[in-house]
Amino acid sequence: MEAHAQPAGPFAVGTFSSGDGPRFAGLVKDGRVLDLRTVPGLWAPGDRTTRALLERWDDVLPLLHAAAGTDDGERLPLDGLAVHAPVEPRQILQSGANYRTHVIDLAVAHEPEGGRPAEQVRAETAAMMDRRAAEDRPYVFAGLPSSVTGPYDDVVIPAWCAKPDWELELAAVIGRPAYRVPAERALEHVAAYTIANDLTAREAVFRRDMPEIGTDWLRAKNPPTFTPLGPYLVPAAFVGDPGDLRVTLRLNGRTMQDESTKDMIFGVARLVSYASRAVRLLPGDLVLTGSPAGNGMHWGRLLRPGDVMEGSITGLGLQSNRCVAEDS
Repeated sequence: MEAHAQPAGPFAVGTFSSGDGPRFAGLVKDGRVLDLRTVPGLWAPGDRTTRALLERWDDVLPLLHAAAGTDDGERLPLDGLAVHAPVEPRQILQSGANYRTHVIDLAVAHEPEGGRPAEQVRAETAAMMDRRAAEDRPYVFAGLPSSVTGPYDDVVIPAWCAKPDWELELAAVIGRPAYRVPAERALEHVAAYTIANDLTAREAVFRRDMPEIGTDWLRAKNPPTFTPLGPYLVPAAFVGDPGDLRVTLRLNGRTMQDESTKDMIFGVARLVSYASRAVRLLPGDLVLTGSPAGNGMHWGRLLRPGDVMEGSITGLGLQSNRCVAEDS
């Protein structure tokens, strides 16, 4: 595993299980996991999930630091545990068309044969993005939590899906509730970061039968397992500048995406602020920040059963998902 695939900081938090046992929130440090259900003073009455931790994040974080700094409690070997999606979000807010190079590449790829020259498409798309940035107009839509799967689970390609594509993304995880927060305060509401692979059925994006309505994100983005998440929640303070992280996806060992979050048109703070203008963001919610260049549409190579995607982002760890056909 490369250095940038190691989780940053002294610890991370995730969701685990052992054998047929129940899932539990755990603290990951040095290849071992502390079952956080056993840590006194950490929990309010109710459930003991990572989302419950995020609901009390300001109070919980110092206790997690303390737990990481002692040898109290049983530590389980990480390689003997199943690693699940680190949080169950109530809401997923997804940013589209947020990396300059990616947007340009997709515009060129979607241009009909015999249409505008590639250089014209690139110039017009770049001008469009400059206007959006100047007018502070991100593009954000809602995803469904039922699409979330674990960082090492299989991705099931639906029988109807002929053009499944990968989109590795930085995901901001909300701690404090956020509603109509200004961009200057938005990062105060981000508790942690994790990795999301926001898969897309490319043939379902545009409703050809209803062009006046446009995109069909329900079908294109939300089949079960189409959002591998994790492996961990890495506290924001350990990550540093979210606008300067490396996003890398390998397909069967070949690097397909390898870009810095510096290429984002709108940074994390802008996206969280913009989403909070429309909806009330809740602890555990995800704000996905868009995918960089290097998707399957760019390469002319879409996902097939048997493919293995490995995704990493600086300081957030590594996820690995095998693609399988629905009927298998």
